[in-house]
Amino acid sequence: MIHIKNLNLEFSEQVIFNSVNTIINQNDQIGLVGRNGAGKSTLLKIIANEMQADSGIISIAKKTKLAYMPQEVVITSQKTILEETLSSLGSLFKLHEEKQQLTKRIAQDSCPLDINKYAEIEHSLSESNFDEKKAEAQKILSGLGFTNQEQLVSNLSVGWRMRVVLAKLLLQDADFYLFDEPTNHLDLSAKNWFLNFLQQSNFGFLLVCHDKYFLNKACSATFELSQGNLNVFAGNYEYYTKQKEILNKQLEQAYKKQQDEIRQKELVISRFRSKASKAKMAQSMIKSLQKMNRIELEEKPSTIHLNFKVPQKSGRHVLQAKNLSHSFKEKLFDNISCEIERADKIALVAPNGTGKTTLFNIIAQKLPLQSGTITFGHNVTTSLFDQDQEKILHPKKTILEEVSDQSNATEQEIRSILGSLLFNENDIQKKCSVLSGGERNRVAMAKVALSNANFLLLDEPTNHLDIESKEIILQALQNFKGTVFFVSHDQDFVNRLATKIIELSAHRATLYLGNYDHYLERKQETIGQPKNSTNTSHKSSQKKSKELFELQKKCKNLEKKITTLEQKLQRCLTELSETEYGIEKYTTLEKEYKLIEENISAETTKWEQLLLQIEGIS
Repeated sequence: MIHIKNLNLEFSEQVIFNSVNTIINQNDQIGLVGRNGAGKSTLLKIIANEMQADSGIISIAKKTKLAYMPQEVVITSQKTILEETLSSLGSLFKLHEEKQQLTKRIAQDSCPLDINKYAEIEHSLSESNFDEKKAEAQKILSGLGFTNQEQLVSNLSVGWRMRVVLAKLLLQDADFYLFDEPTNHLDLSAKNWFLNFLQQSNFGFLLVCHDKYFLNKACSATFELSQGNLNVFAGNYEYYTKQKEILNKQLEQAYKKQQDEIRQKELVISRFRSKASKAKMAQSMIKSLQKMNRIELEEKPSTIHLNFKVPQKSGRHVLQAKNLSHSFKEKLFDNISCEIERADKIALVAPNGTGKTTLFNIIAQKLPLQSGTITFGHNVTTSLFDQDQEKILHPKKTILEEVSDQSNATEQEIRSILGSLLFNENDIQKKCSVLSGGERNRVAMAKVALSNANFLLLDEPTNHLDIESKEIILQALQNFKGTVFFVSHDQDFVNRLATKIIELSAHRATLYLGNYDHYLERKQETIGQPKNSTNTSHKSSQKKSKELFELQKKCKNLEKKITTLEQKLQRCLTELSETEYGIEKYTTLEKEYKLIEENISAETTKWEQLLLQIEGIS
């Protein structure tokens, strides 16, 4: 459906696309990945005809309707949210507007011409199923978190306006979508709705996203832009990363082999080019080297390194919140209680408008208590990561001054942690006013790491970070020996860091054990279940206990089996990296590696199913 032929593009002598070729089918659901500056957004713009390449052809099948969502777009409108969304219907929406105007005129003066025109428009709208499209628009807006769809777009923040842009796009019912970071302005519940929408859709899309969870769940194929080339992987992001690791090992081996060959030929050339009897052979080797297609290894980007020191141990009860209530113009939540224990890593989630940010800020002591009590436990020390660093960092201070003024660490320790977060000697003298979003984020994380606190309060700690940097932050927090209470809209981050979930509603804070996936599963299980369905019979209780014991036993056995397989997989990967590419042993090891991968996947699926059964009985 979309055929890309010999696409070439250069910016300031940097090759962005080097004869890129690929075919995208109408129903393909593709994640587009690559480093910053690799050309992801540029490729979407060229396909959408928003930008021209230096050369090459983009062929799109006739009558194919493309829809494109850029990263940022300025939307200025005096319409309501619903009306602005419906405006994407073009001429159909104009008929709807004309009908509204006629309605007002007829109410004042029932002119026969207006009445006839009204009837014609009403018939056209009915024939075009306008009411169904309006209902679909309301459903999409509701899914994206809009509770008041009659609010004016002009009153919305930039993030919420971008949600309107996404709603307008989805209402167009295109054949193929080009999404550039569509999840940037969505919270977890809106992201989850959007993910379900994509999974149930029958259209194709090319998606740029820095959320691994979303990429894994939404995409069945992955395109990678690297060194001007487009590499195609027939699987989601997790599949891509595994295959990329294998391919990199193979490329490194081929590069090493080629370099050995080059050195040998250069040595022969230098020895014999001056000898008449060997000059011809030397010239032949020189030509051979000149024609050789040199293998280039991808330059590895600088990555952050972060480790938190082991903090002083707190008491078992880190925080107890009792009977919290809060109101602005109207009540957000009422009589909320929750408890956080030592070593918990708790994510706070909530539907829009429930007061999640407010509750977090009350616990972080950024907002005063209106009612209720908050008690911190014995020996608890806190450190706050605020998502709005632009307002927190002093614009006239340098990075070094900003961190030094809020830390008791030595200058050497401060320079060391800033260096590990990719701030060199020149960078640390930058004024905070000129920092990018990612740089502000890293400054804030440096202050948290140097605080030596045992209770971290983190508000969107991965904002503005690429996938690789998110991974490092995640690993550091997973290894942190203290307690973490956090808010994040990155599903992969929440899923892999949280050991518990607190869900806030208007009248209660509900604690769920496990990660975000388990929380969603438990929520799904409780839908439609009667409240008083507990079976109190002793016989049933005994049966459940026995069943639970058997399931836990199977679960432990599977965990041992998976651990053994993972160790075997690592040994196989090590042996692969030490084996010459192309020989029979390498092929055998590669097949063994894939087989072990498949076994791990199968056993992990069984293990996950057992966990669900155990949770259902517990």
